Amino acid sequence: MMADVRLKPDATWNANCAVPGVRPRQPQHLRVFDYIGFHAYFLTFCTFERSPVFITADAVALVLEQISRAARDCSFAVLAYCFMPDHVHLLVEGRSSKQYRTKLWQRYSYEHVLRDHEKSVDAARYILGNPVQAGLTKR
Repeated sequence: MMADVRLKPDATWNANCAVPGVRPRQPQHLRVFDYIGFHAYFLTFCTFERSPVFITADAVALVLEQISRAARDCSFAVLAYCFMPDHVHLLVEGRSSKQYRTKLWQRYSYEHVLRDHEKSVDAARYILGNPVQAGLTKR
């Protein structure tokens, strides 16, 4: 059962996809963080030119299948996700200490490593409350 989630915008979450037609600057990854191991990440991926791609169940299912496959292959768990018409939010967590020798995230995505004081449940609430904030649903 889905809880009725009512959230206020939080300044700690970056709104990289906020302006249609504007490409966000390349995200700055933490220089002193190795991105290896059992960490949680809040990710946002916008569609090309903010096209409303995720308005059919078939489009969402296709992309979710690919995200799920990539998560399995790279030892990540998808803890929460939300598809909006022109972007997707994900909360993922590393399930292995495997080290990758190549870039992990694509350019112009948004990632946020959850710090010790940040709770995964807060990120999940934000992700699941995103359609409410966008006015796409009441709950």
